[in-house]
Amino acid sequence: MLFLIAAALALFGAAMVYSASAMISMKETQSATQFSYFYKQFAFTLVGLGIMYAGSRIDYRRYATPRFVYGLMAVTVALLFCVFLFPAINGASRWIRAGGISFQPSEVAKVSLPIFLAYYLSRDGADAADFKRGVLPCIAGLAILAFPVLLEPDLGTTIVLCAIFASIYFAAGARSLHLFPVAAGMLILGIAALVFAPWRLRRIAAFLDPCSPENAADTGYQVCQSLYAIGTGGVFGEGFGKGEQKLFYLPYPYSDFIFSVVGEELGLIGTLAVVLAFGFILWRGTRAALNAADRFGMLLGFGLVTGVVVQALFNISVVTSILPAKGIPLPFISYGGSSVLVTLFAVGILLNISEARGKTSPTTVSAGSPFGRRRKARV
Repeated sequence: MLFLIAAALALFGAAMVYSASAMISMKETQSATQFSYFYKQFAFTLVGLGIMYAGSRIDYRRYATPRFVYGLMAVTVALLFCVFLFPAINGASRWIRAGGISFQPSEVAKVSLPIFLAYYLSRDGADAADFKRGVLPCIAGLAILAFPVLLEPDLGTTIVLCAIFASIYFAAGARSLHLFPVAAGMLILGIAALVFAPWRLRRIAAFLDPCSPENAADTGYQVCQSLYAIGTGGVFGEGFGKGEQKLFYLPYPYSDFIFSVVGEELGLIGTLAVVLAFGFILWRGTRAALNAADRFGMLLGFGLVTGVVVQALFNISVVTSILPAKGIPLPFISYGGSSVLVTLFAVGILLNISEARGKTSPTTVSAGSPFGRRRKARV
């Protein structure tokens, strides 16, 4: 069921990208057609579905080796700093571009971080309640990945990484005595990120009243047009492909604000279906984590499902003006190959965690895994 709902969301996303970008793609270049964005998104979706299937067939416990974990962290950090070698787009350096293909390394961080935290907190002798051996190394891992992401700047992805850290750290048995200082530290850093970035303060001010005369034409323009689109859709929507806000008013309707297009064209029914689909992923992903065959699988499952669901909630909250505007894609649905590929791979790992439930064969555990001796004892 998890495979089917993830595949359905990804294919639905490709269809919505076509609807949201058909006219825009033809305006950008004379050689483009109304299918330009759709062809790319559909190709990435098909590749992503293959990656999801492959991820579901690879024993997740093979990731629990020092060579793989620290190698993945090193590669991810290197890619995150490589983005600064390329020209910024809209004031942000988030992409590695080669030829006509671009790649966003911050998406990989959403998988690298849960693998690292799950591995470290499931090793023999690891204790999440111990400040020196549990808290500090985990915070260091978070900081190593979050710092370059914040410099891009990408506060939205940084918040998602913090949410992944919080879910895994809590599931690992963190002490409340440590939770409060860690949460306070994150809050202070978040406030500092706002104070030292005037454009973020303007977004917060516009969030309070995005459609006021002084905000509707400037900082609050995107959110205001998004609300118009969703309100126009009503209960049943204007019909697939018949939305008008995407044509002249709503910026980037095929990426960060694609949920607005869903609301205008498919109405309340369409938006509720999307929300329920992510709720289903939360349920099945959490169920897979709770029933995992070992501690590594449990922590990894919680981290992966948190990354997908929190990002979805973040995007939907921004589009509906529940949170201040921040560019972050809607998983499975927004245009972008990096997001689709990584998200589907994360679902593939969740599928393998669910399938491995109850399997206790020690042959599936790598030599460096912290579960080797425990699994043999159970057998």
